[in-house]
Amino acid sequence: MTSQTTLERPGHEPGEPDRPDSSDGLQAGLKNRHLSMIAIGGVIGAGLFVGSSAGIAAAGPAILISYAMVGLMVVLVMRMLGEMAAARPSSGSFSAYADQALGRWAGFSIGWLYWFFWVVVLAVEATAGAKILESWIPGVPQWAWALIVMVVLTATNLVSVGSYGEFEFWFAGIKVVAIAAFVVVGLLAVFGFLPGSDNPGSGLAHLTDSGGFFPEGPGAILTGVLMVVFSFMGSEIVTLAAGESADPQRAVSKATNSVIWRIAVFYLGSIFVVLTLLPWNDPSILEKGSYVAALDSIGIPHAGQVMDFIVLTAVLSCLNSGLYTASRMAFSLGERGDAPKSFAKVNRRGVPQAAILSSVVFGFVAVFFNYQWPDTVFQFLLNSSGAVALFVWLVICFTQLRMRAIILRESPGKLVVRMWLFPYLTWATIAMISFVLVYMLTDDTAREQVVLSLLVAALVVGISLVREARSRKASTDG
Repeated sequence: MTSQTTLERPGHEPGEPDRPDSSDGLQAGLKNRHLSMIAIGGVIGAGLFVGSSAGIAAAGPAILISYAMVGLMVVLVMRMLGEMAAARPSSGSFSAYADQALGRWAGFSIGWLYWFFWVVVLAVEATAGAKILESWIPGVPQWAWALIVMVVLTATNLVSVGSYGEFEFWFAGIKVVAIAAFVVVGLLAVFGFLPGSDNPGSGLAHLTDSGGFFPEGPGAILTGVLMVVFSFMGSEIVTLAAGESADPQRAVSKATNSVIWRIAVFYLGSIFVVLTLLPWNDPSILEKGSYVAALDSIGIPHAGQVMDFIVLTAVLSCLNSGLYTASRMAFSLGERGDAPKSFAKVNRRGVPQAAILSSVVFGFVAVFFNYQWPDTVFQFLLNSSGAVALFVWLVICFTQLRMRAIILRESPGKLVVRMWLFPYLTWATIAMISFVLVYMLTDDTAREQVVLSLLVAALVVGISLVREARSRKASTDG
């Protein structure tokens, strides 16, 4: 492990235990309210606002079952990750646990794949945010807006982990308030209790009045699963961030226990409102987007602009968290000798500056590819990282199978969060995720993502195995 500067304990909120900075040099600068909002906002990505209309068009009201199935997978995976993270908080989270439980090759491979996923996401979100900002202020070109948001959020992450937490607290807060208000106002309109609503308030009729609950057949549920599964990525961020909080065990336990209601309210609740306000095949859902169409049906003025602001907030939140997550994974890889040693060094503010700048440089390069070669190079990056979320969840499952015994042997008192019905639900989750991956191979649009992601994964695993072999040979020769 590299040597770091000893750091002062940052200020903390009343009720938080005094905890010295972690031995790896990172500051315990995230407060309870930061962690709470990171946990809540982590499951609300821009994909929920932007991508839900395509899922509704593909499966009709049955998309609710698709969201419920993926939500169940996420709840189970988060429970497993919570068990490990509460016992052993780490900035490397599941990558560090895979290192301990499955071998160096596993920690190396999933860590770099996860880093790759998030730096590609940086480019996607920066471009999405730039499009919205350009529509508001067309005098500034789109590429300049992408550059501006990347620079601002890079600076935020470089200042301190507390500044990241503060920005994320407000970004996530806006998303949470917006969706909660949408659900409440929408339900009032659905059942005819909203004064001045333009919506006829049909109750639950729209769930079945346009071809039934399964208008595209039961098989469309699985198609819906493929379309919504990646909008759930980000739930695990809180387990990385917990390592820089005053009380990581409490933060992880709280986040793990609340993931069920978060998914139920924000995903199932909001999609249910859309489907009950409008028939699933209403053209406006695809034309305007599901949430804008729903707001328009009620008669909310300037619904498009309101939703653009909320989507921009979600985009900035995702950018902020994506940069934080990629840098902390790079930091952890550096600590374990799986990345350049400079990645594991922190500055006097307890920030892994080299890890942040390296991550954002790749993000800038990906943004350039998106503008220069959107249909070739950038599309390859998108597809080759597309199935990484499922790989990460699979690794978490297999890691937890081994880590339970390790924790029980070395520190049983720290097993404060336990996976339900272990090991049966763990194996059931592995089966569910494997089924989704296999089903993706049968889908024309998803097949390329799985194949390219598998090829990239195989390449990374191959590199890790070669490194291990060389390391063993060097130690034998020595």
